[in-house]
Amino acid sequence: MKDKILPFSVIIISGLIFFIFYKGLEDSKIYTPDVNTKKDIPVFNTKEFFLGENLKSSSIFELDKIYLLNIWSSWCVPCREEHPFLMNLNSENKVNIIGMNYKDNLKNAKNFLKELGNPYKEIFIDLDGTIAIEWGAYGVPESFLIYNNKIIKKYIGPLNQGSLDEINLLIK
Repeated sequence: MKDKILPFSVIIISGLIFFIFYKGLEDSKIYTPDVNTKKDIPVFNTKEFFLGENLKSSSIFELDKIYLLNIWSSWCVPCREEHPFLMNLNSENKVNIIGMNYKDNLKNAKNFLKELGNPYKEIFIDLDGTIAIEWGAYGVPESFLIYNNKIIKKYIGPLNQGSLDEINLLIK
């Protein structure tokens, strides 16, 4: 009798453990950030990308203008993928595209822009990543649609045609 109880118990316990883990996979409690926010943009001081001059956020973002802040790096493969979409958006001239160069080597970043083109009205530097953290960014690329110093929409990951269509709808 004991010989039958032990294997039966192991099978029941294993099945119970499998069932618990299986149910845990179905329960998605993964944090997804809110992309539709109406919060104020952070106030920060930084350096201008090309000249290295000190720059305040208040001098970058003006009221009654629409901006797209794009966080990018030359080492970021998805940034290369989204770059043609930024160039296209820039050519439409409906939104002011601001670049935040994130944890990058300036020489590599300048070569990136020389090779692919510069869609940005202005670029500032975030060498240590603290400004991106203040914005609530999780990595690169990320973009923020801004109006009257408020974040209207956050785009996580590379922009694509769907993102551009949505931006065009929002800025009309």
